[in-house]
Amino acid sequence: MKRRVFAHFAAAVLAACSLGLAPLAHAVEESPDALIQRLSEEVMASIKSDKALQSGDTARIMAVVDSKIMPNVDFKRMTASAVGPTWRQATPEQQKRLQDEFKTLLVRTYSGALEQVNDQVISVKPQRAAATDTEVVVRTEVRGRGDPIQLDYRMEKTAGGWKIYNLNVLGVWLVETYRSQFAQEISAKGVDGLIATLAERNRSNAAKKS
Repeated sequence: MKRRVFAHFAAAVLAACSLGLAPLAHAVEESPDALIQRLSEEVMASIKSDKALQSGDTARIMAVVDSKIMPNVDFKRMTASAVGPTWRQATPEQQKRLQDEFKTLLVRTYSGALEQVNDQVISVKPQRAAATDTEVVVRTEVRGRGDPIQLDYRMEKTAGGWKIYNLNVLGVWLVETYRSQFAQEISAKGVDGLIATLAERNRSNAAKKS
């Protein structure tokens, strides 16, 4: 239960980072740990001040996400990594549909996770990376009731600044978890089968919220 709750919380933070809470100019200027610290504070402040977000208003969340270009997340890389080697064999249309369905899955998870976020505080650990590094891991802890929860971010430096492309919750990386699930679907049903499975899961999640 604890792992599932904070896996959802991690997806919440990831999706919230994609809500455009920070202008791209800040992302270019900031170090990766400073970016995560600021985003975490803004995410928590937004959750506490917005009743619609707290209630998991999926339509509102989707509208906000769709109005931005996910300035702090390399979502194409995240989706490609989750799909694995088959990504390169997929057609551009299949790749687009995979990204769309995967994004919807994470945003739906976000809407449910918001109901579980209360008085947590995120503490960013000191950054060990060199100034010349272009890929880093930013390590944080979620502190609230009970023991601290590990929440780490894999990030890459791009022309547009630092971007998140994976999350680690309690020692489990989000992309690797989905890659295992997706590989089973692809093996059994192919790329179109994976797309259909994701679409059906999203429809089911939407029905539960209605």
